[in-house]
Parts: sequence; structure tokens; C-alpha cells
Amino acid sequence: MYAVVKTGGKQYRVSKDDIVRVERLAGEAGDTITLADVLMIGNGGDVTLGAPNISGASVAAEILEQTRDRKIIIFKKRRRQNYRRKKGHRQHLTVLRVTEILTDGAKPKPAAKKAAKAAAPKTDAKTAEPKKAAPEKAAAEKPPPKKAAPKKAAASADDLTKLSGVGPVLAQKLIDGGVTSFAQIAAWKKKDVEEFDEKLSFKGRIEREGWVDQAKKLAKGEKE
Repeated sequence: MYAVVKTGGKQYRVSKDDIVRVERLAGEAGDTITLADVLMIGNGGDVTLGAPNISGASVAAEILEQTRDRKIIIFKKRRRQNYRRKKGHRQHLTVLRVTEILTDGAKPKPAAKKAAKAAAPKTDAKTAEPKKAAPEKAAAEKPPPKKAAPKKAAASADDLTKLSGVGPVLAQKLIDGGVTSFAQIAAWKKKDVEEFDEKLSFKGRIEREGWVDQAKKLAKGEKE
């Protein structure tokens, strides 16, 4: 028995125990989810087509993992206009294992691992008896957690807001990432630009605004 389901704008032909990678779905590993957009069901020579979906049909699946696809590089260029744009993208994916193909409005069974874990009482390994809840300790025994001191920029840090497109928020992101001077930015290579662009979610801003060239000029101006 197989079914054709639609999720994330794509169609997948699935059977029981198939493992498929689909665009990100909400949930955690071990959760059971239901795919309700069933377009077709086949069972031997019998085929049922939906219009567009089959009423009362669904596919139950268990989430195995939340992951990301390989990185795709998008590069755009325009002749004689000094236009260069480079971006990277990694699609969020959910890895599913198909557990059931349901018809006539049937409900999926709960995940076996979670159901067994919830039903089994906790036992003591030495006595094989159910564990007793530990008495609550007085709140006074635990000292209150210390509050982390707010991060401050180093006294010798350059004014990174002199870079085009850098405001206080982006400047603080750079400082938190360990970048405090124009000299550091001026020394960035191509791989460093890509690394910081992805790490700090600048979305191509470093190349677009020309921070490296600006930082070289600002660093020279400070030394002179």
C-alpha cells in the first residue's frame, strides 16, 4: 500500500516504514505528526484519486530528526556595472519515518517509545521498587543565581559605527563576535567575510556595503 502526499509545496510517494526528508515541520524527534494532504492511495491494483485530496485519508509519520540541507551558493553579476552579490542558503529539513497510511478518518497510534516511557513507573535499580519522590529542599539552601554582568565594549575598541550601514545594534553584534577594531575587519579574507556573514546573520551586508575597503581606509586614517 502506498500514498502520494503533499507537503512544503512538493509531492512524495510513500509507503509504510519509508524514510523521507521534507521541508521543516513543527515538532521534536520522537513526535508523531499527520500529513493530511493525501492526493492518491494505491493498494495492489486499486487506485483512489483525490479531488484534489482524499476525504478522511492521512499519513502518520514519526519525526526522526530536525536537520538542514547542504549549503547552496547564489551568485549574481551584472556586466560593466560593478554589481556582485553572493549569498548562501541551507534549507531546514525534517526527517520522517512513515508509520501508517490511514483511511476513513482513522486516527494515528501514539509513538511506541513515548507511550511506553509514559506508562512505565520509575524504579530503583538496586531494589527494583518504584522510586519515591525526593523531599523538596528549602529554598533558603540554594543561593540565588548570580546575574551575568552586561557586556561592555573594550575601552580600546574602535567606533565601528563609522562603517557604512553599521548602527549601535550591528556594532554590538560585531563586538560580541570578537571584532573590536578596523584593523581586524581590514584583514578579513573572502572566507572570513563568508564566515562572519553567516555567523552574525548579516545577509550579504559585509560585501554589499564594502566594509573591508572602508576599514582599510579608517585604519590608515587612525595611524596617520
